Amino acid sequence: MISDLKKEMNKFITDLEENIQNKSDLEYIKEKMPNLFEMIIDEMEKIINIKEEKMNKIVQTQQQLEAKIDKMEKIVDNIEKDIYSDEGFDFEIVCPYCDNEFVVDADDDQKQIKCPKCENIIELDWAEDNDIGCAEGGCFNCHGCEIDDNDEDEDM
Repeated sequence: MISDLKKEMNKFITDLEENIQNKSDLEYIKEKMPNLFEMIIDEMEKIINIKEEKMNKIVQTQQQLEAKIDKMEKIVDNIEKDIYSDEGFDFEIVCPYCDNEFVVDADDDQKQIKCPKCENIIELDWAEDNDIGCAEGGCFNCHGCEIDDNDEDEDM
């Protein structure tokens, strides 16, 4: 860009030489023109440097934004994994024998679990369609399993 400007300056001086008849005026102009062009070039370089600094700031900001977006995408991916994980979910159990609270992975196929404290077996029922809310006669201490269907009919 600057070399193009210098070429234009040389063309301009040549044009002046061809069109100015007074030799003293021509010499004066030829003497002053390089200073003028040098000032113009200096100002253009300042402008270019300012633009480059702004561009570098934009690039830096863009990189920071991309890093933040990458971080957010990783967080969203982890959230999706947590939500849609086939591994199940943690389930808190209170042992009916010793009141010990502990957490296990929910597994629909698992029908019983051993309490880590008292080592008693706890019957599990993962079914949601159980009206009584117990493990079909195998639960402890809910008394719901002891209800006989015939007793319910007699009460009505």
